[in-house]
Amino acid sequence: ATVRVPAGAVAGVVEMERSVTAVLGQDVVLPCRYRAQEREQVEQVTWLKRGPGGRSAEVAVLHRQHGQHVQEPYAGRVLRRADGALEDGAIVLRN
Repeated sequence: ATVRVPAGAVAGVVEMERSVTAVLGQDVVLPCRYRAQEREQVEQVTWLKRGPGGRSAEVAVLHRQHGQHVQEPYAGRVLRRADGALEDGAIVLRN
């Protein structure tokens, strides 16, 4: 996941797992938490899938004002784990 903060902000720390184990046919949580600095607010979280040759494809975008947008191959399968501030940008990948 990538996290975008307002221009000129002192960046905090993105916390996520280096690897996550999933069981075929079950839901899996893909964690991503941003430890913000004072007066800092996350504007957008973008989830990308890294493919062959290091190319990335967008999976989902979580935006503070515009809500959630999931790309077609993942529609109905990607959900935010928690409502509220995007400092918790974790998603659930279903099935």
